[in-house]
Amino acid sequence: MMKDNAPEDAMQAAVSASGLTKYYDSLLAVDNISFDVRPGEVFGFLGPNGAGKTTTIRILMNLTRPSSGAASVYGMDTVRDSLAVKSVVGIVPEVSNVFPEITALSNLTFTGALYGLSRRERASRAAELLRMFGLEEHADKKAGQLSLGLKRRLAIGMSMVHRPRVLFLDEPTAGLDVTGARAIRDIVTRLNSEGVTFFLTTHNMDEANQLCRRIAVINHGRIIAVDTPARLRHAATEAQAVEVTFYRRPTDEEEAGLARLEGVSGVKTLGDSFRLFTSDPQTALRSLFLFMEEHGLRAQSVNTPGPTLEDVFVKLTSEEQEVGSHE
Repeated sequence: MMKDNAPEDAMQAAVSASGLTKYYDSLLAVDNISFDVRPGEVFGFLGPNGAGKTTTIRILMNLTRPSSGAASVYGMDTVRDSLAVKSVVGIVPEVSNVFPEITALSNLTFTGALYGLSRRERASRAAELLRMFGLEEHADKKAGQLSLGLKRRLAIGMSMVHRPRVLFLDEPTAGLDVTGARAIRDIVTRLNSEGVTFFLTTHNMDEANQLCRRIAVINHGRIIAVDTPARLRHAATEAQAVEVTFYRRPTDEEEAGLARLEGVSGVKTLGDSFRLFTSDPQTALRSLFLFMEEHGLRAQSVNTPGPTLEDVFVKLTSEEQEVGSHE
């Protein structure tokens, strides 16, 4: 797959990285990565824990200096023009950065003061953000008393006090329940529709699929691919699958036989169902039906879902590890 790392000629990139590398002593955390984020898009940075996602955000925010390479936000160098960059970006770290001993309202007004807003401006902006994020009834509660989901909303509100053009979100829904995660995704979608560019790090495949226009997959500090969610799924043809649920549980011997079917490269158990990985679903289905007839198995359901982003990620990272072992 071709890596979509070439700069955009038609427009200035909202965020640009060129050859970014970061060592911590002898540990190589980020390995010569390059990419552009287009204005107005939600750009996903997808990878497992320890892949280099947070380090990359810290470099882009000038919280950590790169060992080599350069980064810019709307053409402003993140090191040389750090004050100008800070005026147009916001960040929501994975670990909450709210001040627990003061109220939600005070968190917003205090953040406004840090950004140099006048008393009138920060009062007006705080009231606007409380309404925007559904926090009005919690305005006078200490932030430490809020639920994790409400704290995350407040943290996003604090990052938006100065109306940034780019917002960095580091694992924004980590630890949230389904309702809380949905609320955060709705906020991202709404703010993006108003023109805010998002750089979103996550290892949540479903979240990346729902929110992101393009996704960079990073592993061991290296970018493996950059593309749309749909094209990434299409590219990993070996990650296609046939899912089958039987009326009776196959024996251990029969389960082993599923993995040996023609056209099947692997089998994963999903509760009462089996996912047969294949690059040729027609051959896999034909082999499966013959196997069922031979063993007296009846299918309760059979379907051929497209590969999930998780399947794609596993495929891409395993390919990278194979290349590395050969090197």
